[in-house]
Amino acid sequence: MCCVRFDFTVPTKNLREKDLKRQILLELVEYVASANEKFTENLMLEVVKMVSANIFRDFAPRPRENNNILLNSLDFEDEEPHMDPAWSHLQVVYELLLRFIISPETDAKIAKRFIDHSFVMKLLHLFDSEIPSEREYLKSILHRIYGKFMVHRPFIRKTINNIFTSFVFEEEKHNGIAEFLEVFGSIINGFALPLKEEHKLFLVRTLIPLHKPKCLAMYHHQLSYCVTQFVEKDFKLADIVVRGLIKYWPVTNSTKELLFLNELEEVLEATHASEFQRCMVPLFREISSCLNSLHFQVAEIALLLWNNDHIENLIKQNRKVILPIIFPSLERNARQHWNQSVRSLTLNVRKVFYDIDPDLFEVCQIRFQEDESMEKEIEEKRESTWKLLEELASKKVVSNEAILVHSTTSAS
Repeated sequence: MCCVRFDFTVPTKNLREKDLKRQILLELVEYVASANEKFTENLMLEVVKMVSANIFRDFAPRPRENNNILLNSLDFEDEEPHMDPAWSHLQVVYELLLRFIISPETDAKIAKRFIDHSFVMKLLHLFDSEIPSEREYLKSILHRIYGKFMVHRPFIRKTINNIFTSFVFEEEKHNGIAEFLEVFGSIINGFALPLKEEHKLFLVRTLIPLHKPKCLAMYHHQLSYCVTQFVEKDFKLADIVVRGLIKYWPVTNSTKELLFLNELEEVLEATHASEFQRCMVPLFREISSCLNSLHFQVAEIALLLWNNDHIENLIKQNRKVILPIIFPSLERNARQHWNQSVRSLTLNVRKVFYDIDPDLFEVCQIRFQEDESMEKEIEEKRESTWKLLEELASKKVVSNEAILVHSTTSAS
């Protein structure tokens, strides 16, 4: 009876039958939750058949133009969640499936014949549902399947990996990325040491590229947790992670840049001195650019890295390399940044460097002044060249003669 699917788009249709089905489903949930003897093979088959008949369905395709509007929007949390009119029944079916899987009366050796690769594959594709409550159930169920059915673990990891790859490099739209990453956060937490090569490749080829999509804000918290877990388990991965962040560093999206800086602080918190030295040059070139950002929060968070004791110690130990890279940005901020808070934080950072190594600070200041005067000379030469070209053009404006500029003039 529970395998019958009703049309919920017409609320007044089959009301008695719908109510009867819901009552039976609730009774089944209660029975599965309180069972005290092993479930038979036939019962398992019928449960999986009934669940499959109800929850497995195709989602309506999303129009391409609507995708672009969604991706460019930053107010993801303000959107009204979609609600399937059949959810009142689907929810009870999901509850039944969850209770069935976690029940001690479900023998995994027998149940794996019915909760097989095909079932798991269909379950994973349901993560694209627009119903948040459905994705929460799916997350809990997947987590329990991963824990109970060890035989399915490689298949689950591979299938989710394929979904991630398709999301990053093709569609850039999937509703369940955050939930997948939440499951992976627990999986990564349980990885044995030393880490397998397969798991390291997952970090490099899947997790790091997940920083690329425009809708990063929808799942960044979960992604950052997964990445940091890897670095905490194997500190040698810090260099790979930092260089990966630099590779996908946003150029024109300040909102994403704030997320990157927050994640960077968490990664550097778990980074050892040896790995820090390997990536500090490209890292502080990027941070130097952030320090001068006109978006005051980007500049502010970059400067607040010095408030972290571990990161500050790493910087101090490698100041001879780092200060020459960021000194021009610090000087420009102190002189002309429009935000008072940024200027104040900049002066604090300058003082840190001056107090610990005044000689190095003075060398960097002299070099900056020399570079500044050289830039001024180049700018003056450029202006004089343009002025000369304008004068030549004004003389030839009446005739059709081509304007010739001597090689010495153009070189200047």
